[in-house]
Amino acid sequence: MSTTETDLYELLGVTRDADGATIKSAYRKLAMKHHPDRNPGCTESENTFKAVSAAYEVLKDPQKRAAYDRYGHAAFQNGGGGHGGADFGDLGDIFETIFGSAFGGGGGRARPRRGADLRYDMQIDLEEAFHGKSTEIEIEVSQNCETCHGSGATPGTRARTCNLCHGQGTVRAKQGFFVVERPCPNCHGSGEVITSPCRDCRGEGRVDKPQTLEVDIPPGVDTGTRIRLSGKGEAGPRGAPPGDLYIFVHVKPHAIFQREGTTLATRVPISFTTAALGGSIEIPNLDGENVTIEIPAGIQSGKQLRQRGAGMPVLQGRGRGDLVIEIAVETPTRLSKVQRALLEQFREQETGEECPESRGFFDKVRDAFGG
Repeated sequence: MSTTETDLYELLGVTRDADGATIKSAYRKLAMKHHPDRNPGCTESENTFKAVSAAYEVLKDPQKRAAYDRYGHAAFQNGGGGHGGADFGDLGDIFETIFGSAFGGGGGRARPRRGADLRYDMQIDLEEAFHGKSTEIEIEVSQNCETCHGSGATPGTRARTCNLCHGQGTVRAKQGFFVVERPCPNCHGSGEVITSPCRDCRGEGRVDKPQTLEVDIPPGVDTGTRIRLSGKGEAGPRGAPPGDLYIFVHVKPHAIFQREGTTLATRVPISFTTAALGGSIEIPNLDGENVTIEIPAGIQSGKQLRQRGAGMPVLQGRGRGDLVIEIAVETPTRLSKVQRALLEQFREQETGEECPESRGFFDKVRDAFGG
């Protein structure tokens, strides 16, 4: 059985929702049953003991268990850092060793070490996030050496089999009851040694040079959106597969709109006469069209009006969010003599019924303070 086929919960005989006490109890029973001291000379029991010990090492730790639940054994491969979590590199080596020997996957040359993933931070405007865009970026990244075609050896020569591990890529050492398998220190797990390194890449099989890449930004992206360019990361050593390039999007603040998901919001001041009498206003939107907003008579500051389908596009989906307008009633500060006279006439005609909220407040004041 391969490593990816071995479920840690099944190995310990517990369900995936088992609590820590259940997992610990199951591990103790299996460890006691298969301990090498109780089964001297039994390779099967020794391998099982190592396997259940490795499984318990993961499931007893909440962080490691969460990583395994989400990513499986991949959480502990290649250093475990590709998922943004903790570094489980040492545990990954344990899995390679224990599950490789215990379930038939061991003995053989180590897999080629994949190239590192890269990160590129891209800033775009809100308009670009609305419409999407295609752009080019230039990054300095390691790529396969053109001289040796990624082999690391001088053209016309070949790597020879490592004389320490005899091409296996691993060496074994006994530690107490256990036989520990580690990458060969001479060939670093490749099983081969380059005796005549390529002069251009110094035996690495890769060199750093600028690369121009085209990036498609889909409509609706937001700050934190991650775009993956498969195989555009660093080249692996000596012809190993390349890593990936991750574009992290950062949307710049906008002068007019604030964004919350697919919702666009803005604060619009209106005159007190429009607030009192009602009317309509037009606002330019990111799609280039004007949005007409109807203002009901008697609207107050802070009131929000919603225009359905006038917000941001849904990322990799259909439709758009909403546009939310917050009203701010502006009191005039510069009045002509005619305007002032008209307002004076209006004040003389006031009965208190025009502003019920204001009247209600002063009624409460009179009741609270005895008139």
